[in-house]
Amino acid sequence: MKINSTHSSRINPYQKAAEKMEKAQQTGKRDDVQISKEAKELQQMSTNATERSAKIEQLKQQIENGTYKVNAEEVAKGLINFYKK
Repeated sequence: MKINSTHSSRINPYQKAAEKMEKAQQTGKRDDVQISKEAKELQQMSTNATERSAKIEQLKQQIENGTYKVNAEEVAKGLINFYKK
């Protein structure tokens, strides 16, 4: 009886995957992730959006309750700064 080794890959199909993993571990290569400036800005904007929505809810409640007071001095400063540009 003659045994050929041509079909040895069928016996252990995971051997190649295991060998690749061993080689990858031996080389010590690591994945490196870099987050772009734009992505960081978007993340900051989403954080600001949650804070902004909380502020909007607070203002809505004040308007509904009739407790919202307009600061005329702040409005005037804002208008002056807007038209100075």
